[in-house]
Amino acid sequence: QVQLAEFGGGLVQHGGSLRLSCAASGRIFRINAMGWYRQAPGKQRELVASITSDGNTNYADSVKGRFTISGDNAKNTVYLQMDSLKPEDTAVYYCNSVVRNSPYTTNINQYWGRGTQVTVSS
Repeated sequence: QVQLAEFGGGLVQHGGSLRLSCAASGRIFRINAMGWYRQAPGKQRELVASITSDGNTNYADSVKGRFTISGDNAKNTVYLQMDSLKPEDTAVYYCNSVVRNSPYTTNINQYWGRGTQVTVSS
């Protein structure tokens, strides 16, 4: 019902920068929040950053001061600017969206992108 298209992963050196973007499309009445999670090999998926439709943001302690999340409500798009990247940031990054699909129900659903690989070399 809702598709999330992620862009911007890749290989970067320690201290470098990358910018991820994620565009939502499909059956969308309202997006309540969007965010980024990541999963490194052998580890659980964890929240990196999230942003609500009102612009409230939340960050994992490990990325505070280095990553910035922003959104464009008109484009149903979220961005993650990642600076001062470290090897421990290496993971598959997944876009997440919490969506209200219809004006006729208050039900919300959560959707995931397929993931984009971010690799930081030391």
